[in-house]
Amino acid sequence: MTPEKAQEFLHENFAEWVKALDMRVLETEPGHVLVRMPLAPHLARVGGIVSGQALAALADTTMVLAAIAHTGEFKPFATTDLHTQFLRPGVGSAILCRAEVVRAGRALVFARAEMTEEDSGKKVAAATATFFAP
Repeated sequence: MTPEKAQEFLHENFAEWVKALDMRVLETEPGHVLVRMPLAPHLARVGGIVSGQALAALADTTMVLAAIAHTGEFKPFATTDLHTQFLRPGVGSAILCRAEVVRAGRALVFARAEMTEEDSGKKVAAATATFFAP
């Protein structure tokens, strides 16, 4: 799957509020995706840092795209579990999220993601998730 195809899946199948995060797929490999989310005032919480809700949505979306990249075709994966650890305040121009499939079975896909500040490279958050594959 190409980054362009993954971007198309994102545009055609995700909720409008997720698309409003303006995520861009930068890299794809089987079971691995890198996504960039630019930071803007509408994503900031008190103190000017990126909100946890935006980071959780970035992680969830990127991990779903990694699951799609792993299968090689679109499936409407359903998140059954999402755990996000917020490690430090996220600031700067953008957050990069790298996600990978840890294990994929017939019905469940396990994934993890790491989010870093684009400018500094500092880790901002990490996440794990389980998805149901219909």
